[in-house]
Amino acid sequence: MINVLVADDELPAIEELAFLLGRDPRVGTIHQAMGGAEALDLLAAHEVDAVFLDIHMPGLSGLELAELIGQRPNPPVVVFVTADDDRALEAFELAAIDYLLKPLRTERLTRTVDRVVELVAHPAAVDEVEMITVDQGGISRIIRLDEVKFVQAQGDYARLHTAEASYLIRVPLADLEQRWAEAGFLRIHRSYLVCMQFVTALRLSTAKPTVSVGSAVLPVSRRHVPVLRDHLQATRVRPAP
Repeated sequence: MINVLVADDELPAIEELAFLLGRDPRVGTIHQAMGGAEALDLLAAHEVDAVFLDIHMPGLSGLELAELIGQRPNPPVVVFVTADDDRALEAFELAAIDYLLKPLRTERLTRTVDRVVELVAHPAAVDEVEMITVDQGGISRIIRLDEVKFVQAQGDYARLHTAEASYLIRVPLADLEQRWAEAGFLRIHRSYLVCMQFVTALRLSTAKPTVSVGSAVLPVSRRHVPVLRDHLQATRVRPAP
Protein backbone atom coordinates (compact mmCIF):
# COMPACT_ATOMS: atom_id res chain seq x y z
CA MET A 1 0.00 0.00 0.00
CA ILE A 2 1.38 3.39 -1.00
CA ASN A 3 0.49 6.83 0.33
CA VAL A 4 0.47 9.72 -2.13
CA LEU A 5 0.16 13.49 -2.36
CA VAL A 6 -1.68 15.25 -5.19
CA ALA A 7 -0.86 18.91 -5.83
CA ASP A 8 -2.53 21.20 -8.34
CA ASP A 9 -3.91 24.74 -8.38
CA GLU A 10 -7.29 23.62 -9.73
CA LEU A 11 -9.64 21.78 -7.38
CA PRO A 12 -11.45 19.77 -10.12
CA ALA A 13 -8.07 18.43 -11.31
CA ILE A 14 -7.14 17.43 -7.75
CA GLU A 15 -10.48 15.74 -7.18
CA GLU A 16 -10.34 13.85 -10.48
CA LEU A 17 -6.84 12.49 -9.86
CA ALA A 18 -7.64 11.64 -6.24
CA PHE A 19 -10.75 9.78 -7.40
CA LEU A 20 -8.84 7.78 -10.01
CA LEU A 21 -6.03 6.95 -7.60
CA GLY A 22 -8.57 5.98 -4.92
CA ARG A 23 -9.97 3.29 -7.22
CA ASP A 24 -6.63 1.49 -7.18
CA PRO A 25 -6.49 -0.91 -4.19
CA ARG A 26 -2.73 -0.39 -3.91
CA VAL A 27 -3.20 3.28 -3.02
CA GLY A 28 -3.81 4.12 0.64
CA THR A 29 -3.97 7.67 1.97
CA ILE A 30 -4.29 10.44 -0.62
CA HIS A 31 -3.28 13.90 0.60
CA GLN A 32 -4.53 16.85 -1.45
CA ALA A 33 -2.80 20.22 -1.79
CA MET A 34 -3.92 23.41 -3.51
CA GLY A 35 -0.58 24.63 -4.80
CA GLY A 36 3.08 24.10 -4.04
CA ALA A 37 3.23 25.85 -0.67
CA GLU A 38 0.46 23.68 0.80
CA ALA A 39 2.15 20.62 -0.67
CA LEU A 40 5.35 21.46 1.19
CA ASP A 41 3.42 21.80 4.45
CA LEU A 42 1.78 18.41 3.93
CA LEU A 43 5.12 16.79 3.09
CA ALA A 44 6.54 18.13 6.34
CA ALA A 45 3.65 16.62 8.28
CA HIS A 46 3.16 13.28 6.51
CA GLU A 47 5.25 10.49 5.03
CA VAL A 48 4.29 9.82 1.42
CA ASP A 49 5.67 7.46 -1.20
CA ALA A 50 4.79 9.49 -4.30
CA VAL A 51 3.90 13.05 -5.23
CA PHE A 52 1.73 13.79 -8.27
CA LEU A 53 2.41 17.40 -9.34
CA ASP A 54 0.99 19.82 -11.84
CA ILE A 55 3.77 21.81 -13.50
CA HIS A 56 2.10 25.21 -13.73
CA MET A 57 1.09 26.39 -10.26
CA PRO A 58 1.24 30.02 -9.05
CA GLY A 59 3.93 30.82 -6.54
CA LEU A 60 5.87 27.59 -6.22
CA SER A 61 5.69 25.74 -9.54
CA GLY A 62 5.69 21.99 -9.87
CA LEU A 63 9.23 22.00 -11.25
CA GLU A 64 10.46 24.13 -8.34
CA LEU A 65 8.64 21.90 -5.86
CA ALA A 66 10.17 18.78 -7.42
CA GLU A 67 13.62 20.30 -7.02
CA LEU A 68 12.97 20.93 -3.33
CA ILE A 69 11.61 17.40 -2.88
CA GLY A 70 14.77 16.00 -4.42
CA GLN A 71 16.84 17.65 -1.70
CA ARG A 72 15.03 15.79 1.07
CA PRO A 73 16.48 12.62 2.61
CA ASN A 74 14.71 9.57 1.15
CA PRO A 75 12.46 11.70 -1.07
CA PRO A 76 9.18 10.38 -2.45
CA VAL A 77 9.06 9.63 -6.16
CA VAL A 78 7.72 12.41 -8.35
CA VAL A 79 5.16 12.14 -11.16
CA PHE A 80 4.16 15.17 -13.21
CA VAL A 81 0.53 15.45 -14.29
CA THR A 82 0.08 18.29 -16.75
CA ALA A 83 -1.51 19.52 -19.95
CA ASP A 84 1.90 20.86 -21.00
CA ASP A 85 3.47 18.52 -23.55
CA ASP A 86 6.83 20.25 -23.91
CA ARG A 87 8.31 20.18 -20.40
CA ALA A 88 9.25 16.50 -20.24
CA LEU A 89 12.95 17.21 -20.67
CA GLU A 90 12.97 19.41 -17.58
CA ALA A 91 10.81 16.95 -15.68
CA PHE A 92 13.13 13.99 -16.19
CA GLU A 93 16.17 16.12 -15.41
CA LEU A 94 14.57 16.45 -11.96
CA ALA A 95 14.38 12.64 -11.71
CA ALA A 96 10.62 12.43 -12.21
CA ILE A 97 9.64 8.82 -12.82
CA ASP A 98 6.76 9.66 -15.15
CA TYR A 99 5.03 12.43 -17.06
CA LEU A 100 1.26 12.11 -17.46
CA LEU A 101 -0.70 14.27 -19.86
CA LYS A 102 -4.18 15.59 -19.14
CA PRO A 103 -6.82 14.44 -19.74
CA LEU A 104 -5.83 11.39 -17.73
CA ARG A 105 -6.39 7.87 -18.98
CA THR A 106 -7.07 5.19 -16.38
CA GLU A 107 -4.89 2.58 -18.13
CA ARG A 108 -1.96 5.00 -18.29
CA LEU A 109 -2.34 6.00 -14.64
CA THR A 110 -2.41 2.34 -13.62
CA ARG A 111 0.95 1.81 -15.31
CA THR A 112 2.33 4.77 -13.39
CA VAL A 113 1.11 3.29 -10.11
CA ASP A 114 2.79 0.04 -11.17
CA ARG A 115 6.08 1.95 -11.39
CA VAL A 116 5.57 3.68 -8.07
CA VAL A 117 4.84 0.39 -6.31
CA GLU A 118 7.90 -1.22 -7.92
CA LEU A 119 10.17 1.67 -6.97
CA VAL A 120 8.92 1.78 -3.40
CA ALA A 121 9.71 -1.93 -3.11
CA HIS A 122 13.02 -1.64 -5.01
CA PRO A 123 14.36 1.93 -4.78
CA ALA A 124 17.55 1.08 -6.69
CA ALA A 125 15.50 0.54 -9.86
CA VAL A 126 14.67 4.23 -10.22
CA ASP A 127 17.54 4.98 -12.62
CA GLU A 128 17.45 1.75 -14.59
CA VAL A 129 14.89 2.66 -17.27
CA GLU A 130 16.32 4.21 -20.43
CA MET A 131 14.79 7.51 -21.52
CA ILE A 132 14.41 8.17 -25.25
CA THR A 133 14.24 11.63 -26.77
CA VAL A 134 11.74 11.77 -29.63
CA ASP A 135 10.39 14.52 -31.85
CA GLN A 136 6.64 14.98 -32.22
CA GLY A 137 5.45 17.82 -34.37
CA GLY A 138 8.61 19.79 -33.79
CA ILE A 139 8.43 19.35 -30.01
CA SER A 140 11.07 17.31 -28.20
CA ARG A 141 9.59 14.77 -25.81
CA ILE A 142 11.02 12.05 -23.64
CA ILE A 143 9.43 8.63 -23.42
CA ARG A 144 10.46 5.66 -21.31
CA LEU A 145 11.80 2.52 -22.93
CA ASP A 146 9.38 0.43 -20.89
CA GLU A 147 6.50 2.24 -22.65
CA VAL A 148 7.58 0.92 -26.07
CA LYS A 149 5.56 -2.13 -27.11
CA PHE A 150 7.10 -2.77 -30.51
CA VAL A 151 9.32 -1.10 -33.08
CA GLN A 152 8.77 -0.97 -36.82
CA ALA A 153 11.56 -0.39 -39.34
CA GLN A 154 11.08 2.49 -41.75
CA GLY A 155 14.23 2.74 -43.85
CA ASP A 156 17.03 4.27 -41.78
CA TYR A 157 14.43 5.22 -39.17
CA ALA A 158 12.48 3.24 -36.60
CA ARG A 159 8.93 3.90 -35.41
CA LEU A 160 8.38 3.31 -31.70
CA HIS A 161 4.84 2.21 -30.84
CA THR A 162 3.46 2.92 -27.36
CA ALA A 163 -0.07 2.69 -25.97
CA GLU A 164 -0.65 6.38 -26.66
CA ALA A 165 1.11 7.12 -29.95
CA SER A 166 4.01 6.26 -32.24
CA TYR A 167 7.25 8.18 -32.64
CA LEU A 168 9.85 8.18 -35.40
CA ILE A 169 13.53 8.18 -34.42
CA ARG A 170 16.56 8.19 -36.70
CA VAL A 171 18.07 4.91 -35.54
CA PRO A 172 18.14 1.71 -37.65
CA LEU A 173 16.21 -1.27 -36.32
CA ALA A 174 19.39 -3.40 -36.26
CA ASP A 175 21.01 -0.98 -33.82
CA LEU A 176 17.99 -1.05 -31.51
CA GLU A 177 17.91 -4.87 -31.68
CA GLN A 178 21.37 -5.03 -30.12
CA ARG A 179 20.89 -2.12 -27.74
CA TRP A 180 17.56 -3.25 -26.31
CA ALA A 181 18.03 -7.01 -26.18
CA GLU A 182 18.57 -6.96 -22.40
CA ALA A 183 15.34 -4.97 -21.99
CA GLY A 184 13.35 -7.89 -23.45
CA PHE A 185 13.11 -6.86 -27.12
CA LEU A 186 13.27 -9.65 -29.68
CA ARG A 187 13.56 -9.49 -33.46
CA ILE A 188 10.63 -11.35 -35.03
CA HIS A 189 10.84 -10.06 -38.60
CA ARG A 190 13.14 -7.93 -40.72
CA SER A 191 10.72 -5.06 -40.06
CA TYR A 192 9.71 -5.67 -36.44
CA LEU A 193 11.23 -5.72 -32.97
CA VAL A 194 8.88 -6.65 -30.12
CA CYS A 195 9.02 -6.19 -26.36
CA MET A 196 8.03 -9.67 -25.22
CA GLN A 197 6.33 -8.52 -22.04
CA PHE A 198 3.60 -6.88 -24.17
CA VAL A 199 2.91 -9.96 -26.32
CA THR A 200 -0.68 -11.09 -25.81
CA ALA A 201 -0.88 -13.98 -28.29
CA LEU A 202 1.31 -16.07 -30.58
CA ARG A 203 0.53 -18.20 -33.59
CA LEU A 204 3.73 -19.99 -34.59
CA SER A 205 2.47 -23.27 -36.07
CA THR A 206 0.58 -21.74 -38.99
CA ALA A 207 1.62 -20.98 -42.54
CA LYS A 208 1.85 -17.31 -41.62
CA PRO A 209 3.15 -17.07 -38.03
CA THR A 210 2.11 -13.97 -36.09
CA VAL A 211 2.58 -12.26 -32.76
CA SER A 212 -0.15 -10.09 -31.25
CA VAL A 213 0.63 -7.02 -29.19
CA GLY A 214 -2.77 -5.86 -28.04
CA SER A 215 -4.78 -5.15 -31.19
CA ALA A 216 -1.69 -5.13 -33.42
CA VAL A 217 -0.99 -8.40 -35.23
CA LEU A 218 2.62 -8.56 -36.42
CA PRO A 219 4.19 -11.04 -38.86
CA VAL A 220 6.89 -13.45 -37.73
CA SER A 221 9.35 -14.47 -40.45
CA ARG A 222 10.03 -18.21 -40.77
CA ARG A 223 13.70 -17.78 -39.94
CA HIS A 224 12.85 -16.03 -36.68
CA VAL A 225 10.40 -18.71 -35.49
CA PRO A 226 13.14 -20.96 -33.97
CA VAL A 227 14.63 -18.00 -32.07
CA LEU A 228 11.21 -17.08 -30.77
CA ARG A 229 10.48 -20.68 -29.73
CA ASP A 230 13.84 -20.88 -27.91
CA HIS A 231 12.97 -17.67 -26.05
CA LEU A 232 9.54 -19.00 -25.07
CA GLN A 233 11.07 -22.26 -23.84
CA ALA A 234 13.67 -20.39 -21.78
CA THR A 235 10.97 -18.24 -20.19
CA ARG A 236 8.50 -21.15 -19.90
CA VAL A 237 5.87 -19.44 -22.03
CA ARG A 238 3.77 -21.69 -24.27
CA PRO A 239 2.66 -20.28 -27.64
CA ALA A 240 -0.96 -20.70 -28.67
CA PRO A 241 -1.56 -23.46 -31.23
